[in-house]
Amino acid sequence: MSGAAGVEVVNFGCRLNIAEGEAVRAAALRAGAADTIVFNSCAVTDEAVRQARQAVRRALRERPGAHVVVTGCAAELEAERFVDMGARVVANDAKGLAESYRLKEKNGASTSPARTDLDDGAIPSPFALSLSKGRSSLPYAPALSGADHARAFLGVQTGCSHACTFCATVRARGAARSATIEAVVDAARTALTRGQREVVLTGVDLASYGDDSGTSLAALVEALLALPVERLRLSSLDPDRVDDALFALLTEEARVMPHVHLSLQAGDDMVLTRMKRRHRRADAVRLVERLKAARPAIAIGADLIAGFPTEDDTMFANSLALIDDADIVFGHIFPYSPRAGTPAARMPQVGRAVARERAAVLRDANARRRHAWMDAQAGRTTQMLVERDGLTGHGENFAALALTAPAAPESILPVRIGARDGERMIAGRTAA
Repeated sequence: MSGAAGVEVVNFGCRLNIAEGEAVRAAALRAGAADTIVFNSCAVTDEAVRQARQAVRRALRERPGAHVVVTGCAAELEAERFVDMGARVVANDAKGLAESYRLKEKNGASTSPARTDLDDGAIPSPFALSLSKGRSSLPYAPALSGADHARAFLGVQTGCSHACTFCATVRARGAARSATIEAVVDAARTALTRGQREVVLTGVDLASYGDDSGTSLAALVEALLALPVERLRLSSLDPDRVDDALFALLTEEARVMPHVHLSLQAGDDMVLTRMKRRHRRADAVRLVERLKAARPAIAIGADLIAGFPTEDDTMFANSLALIDDADIVFGHIFPYSPRAGTPAARMPQVGRAVARERAAVLRDANARRRHAWMDAQAGRTTQMLVERDGLTGHGENFAALALTAPAAPESILPVRIGARDGERMIAGRTAA
């Protein structure tokens, strides 16, 4: 949660939401909002939507005089439900516009937060705002996170043009759209000017960056490397979209961090087919082998879904084995959750209990592999980006580190890695 001048922004979900949350806060402040809570929601699972509803109910109950606004993917998919609860709804495409948070009085009296007109009077309610400013109707502007972290999250793309059977993102975000390279470079300059030394590129479908404008993610990375950026990190990538140009940047450019997070989702070909993914198990394993052969320091992360409809024990075993076969140390693992209106929701379900059990098995296996990988880091040196607390941060391969003595926030230090302490490694400063 971040707040300033009576505006609080509560971000749920992905790094893109974190980046866009700063645009939300800035827009609300430009509108002169006060005593306003904006929930920037997520809808990747039913649980994410439930958490958003719960948070909104709590805010409405505990702060009855506050203006409660809901935006993000859950707001797109369940707009009427949030309005009926008493909240305003702002579309994803309109979340960065000041007019979305500007209240107007009618006949000298304030209107309900759930049914407030905008200053121009053209849109009769916030729910209508969600409908009228339709997805893909506005150009996508880069979303830059705040200055409260040493790393800057930079959203460069939104939406998705694929049709994965489990996903509601297309309904919530619309088709894939990219910010221009020039606009992204300007946003990155802002981050560097305020002292942030690592930029993390993020998006709903980051690897599709530029598909709508005739450019590519590799071209964007090259443009950013023309700046004095010291560390550049990429968020989740579809394995089938890592082309030769992007592969070369990931493996040969020192300022591109050796940390590749892949959107794998499953390790069984039948499940991948039913998900309508565009890669197969062997493609993922082969890509990881190529990456690590070219740059052994690369650490692999991956998204995995447990308990997808029709997944039997053999299919699950293939996903479990993928953790070792693809050397996944940073797993983002969650149980399948049916999303209303998606094809997967109409497939034969394995049940929530089974999905939760399988997710727990995957997490345990991933933790064992991650801990073994962390233990193998002991004695090595790395460059650590120190967070604002002066004590914690990340190595180049995204290993979580904790210093033995405080250092200047936002500094990049050569450190020697020591013993593992839970999910962090102890690190001591070394001579440059």
